[in-house]
Amino acid sequence: MAGPFDRLADLFWSSVERGFSPRTARNLRKELRQSALAKVGIVVVVAIVLVAVFAPLLAPHNPTSQHLDESQLPPVGFSKETTQTSSEVVNGTVQVANETALVSAEPKYPLGTDALGRDMLSRVIYGARTSLLVGLFGTAIAALVGVTVGLVSGYYGGKVDDALMRSADIMLAFPSLVLAVALVGLFGRAVVRLPDPLVKAGIAPNMPETFALPGTVILVVGLVNWVWFARVARGEALSIEGEEYVKAARSVGADDGFIIRKHVLPNSVTPILVLATIQIAAIILLESALSFLGFSGTNLSWGFDIAQGRDYLASSWWISTVPGIAIVLTVIGINLVGDWLRDALDPGIEGEGGGV
Repeated sequence: MAGPFDRLADLFWSSVERGFSPRTARNLRKELRQSALAKVGIVVVVAIVLVAVFAPLLAPHNPTSQHLDESQLPPVGFSKETTQTSSEVVNGTVQVANETALVSAEPKYPLGTDALGRDMLSRVIYGARTSLLVGLFGTAIAALVGVTVGLVSGYYGGKVDDALMRSADIMLAFPSLVLAVALVGLFGRAVVRLPDPLVKAGIAPNMPETFALPGTVILVVGLVNWVWFARVARGEALSIEGEEYVKAARSVGADDGFIIRKHVLPNSVTPILVLATIQIAAIILLESALSFLGFSGTNLSWGFDIAQGRDYLASSWWISTVPGIAIVLTVIGINLVGDWLRDALDPGIEGEGGGV
């Protein structure tokens, strides 16, 4: 009798076979069987996604609740020394004494607390939401703009190609972070507050009722990264534009928009899909950098927590280290999944820009 994991695997592969051709599904299965790193990447990505979706249920405390009397508590298994100052009056003179005390971990805070007494585990869990949503939405915007520009550029060629690709070259002339900071300054920090359905349903009543989505950051990271999609889509359009089925479509009177939508775009999806997976990791890093610099607009972000802990690295290293480890694991997991898709779907994409 098949176990729950076997049933989930069968459901996953049946979905893959419906979305891809049988040959592509076979390649994906073959590469997954041969690559232990791909399996690790899938496990990490699935775990991060589940943590982000069910954050109100998994977080042990409200990530915004402050407990100043329990600030900078170390993670379980660690302790730290702190200096406590006491004073007393002796013969009319105030004498100040400094004593070294040992601060132990509290089991209810497995990953410790920050300078305001907020639970680090809960903040890391909620921070996953920000990073994944910015990564997904930012990649969607970048793909929408970049693929449109790339397909039009490669299909028409000539002056259209020169104009569009020179604009892409101008974008590439600026470092991504510098350009992103400039655009945030131009657009301002807009934050969209979304209701949390789990909290609204009364399942997790003690958690934040709304979730802050950094709208400007999503727009900015999409506008900064569209050029990578444009380059890949242009290359695909250049190779497809001269195919016989495209010429046949022209001969029967099909217009350019129809040909691009029905012939060029569907045959360009594979490398674009692989690049999109890799770009999610790149955008998560860019969002973390913007949050670190204070441009995100939300305080439930891994980059924000790293910035908050930089003044306490000598005494409370976990405030910055814990969210930093979360970023590393997420980016590595997504890149491993991207490598799996690249090897299975389009090995020729190796070496393209935009990866991490």
